[in-house]
Amino acid sequence: MYIIAGLGNPDKQYEGTRHNVGFEVIDAIAGQYNISVDTRKHRAFIGKGIIGGQKVILAKPMTYMNLSGESIISLVDYYKVDIEQELIIIYDDVSLGVGQLRIRAKGSAGGHNGIKSIIAHLGSQVFPRIKVGVGEKPPRYDLADYVLGHFTKAEHELMEEGYSQAVHAVEMITAGEIQAAMNEYNRKKKEE
Repeated sequence: MYIIAGLGNPDKQYEGTRHNVGFEVIDAIAGQYNISVDTRKHRAFIGKGIIGGQKVILAKPMTYMNLSGESIISLVDYYKVDIEQELIIIYDDVSLGVGQLRIRAKGSAGGHNGIKSIIAHLGSQVFPRIKVGVGEKPPRYDLADYVLGHFTKAEHELMEEGYSQAVHAVEMITAGEIQAAMNEYNRKKKEE
């Protein structure tokens, strides 16, 4: 079984912001696989389904970004998944171009407060993650204001493509092909 969690903030005011791309990817997966993410458990909205023959739990933590680890540890403890193999965290990354993906099997928080919280609660940096680029913060912009801002129309189109690529990356990872997913998506940045 896999836990696939997208990070974001729960209130209406955060819908469609750069910081909520994790929720957007979960919604895209849910739509593709007809999974209802509407059960309130483990301080998250969750939905159970099947992707490529694998049982999955889609999760949208409702703890606010900076406390994401509280929900994730509850899910991991309850479902007894191997965090190094069966947990996938999806979140925004300001160091990647809009809609670009970077997949990692492990790593530091890189300044992302949601990931900091998850690492602190799991006691490990070794878990697969899909970073979805939201574009670099413009000079003299406050980072919090930037990530809580909305995409332009042109950026929104790039993000839609990024979301569908993230769904494909999840399919590859749940099929045991994280290396192939990294090979496919991590090199795209260099081609530009």
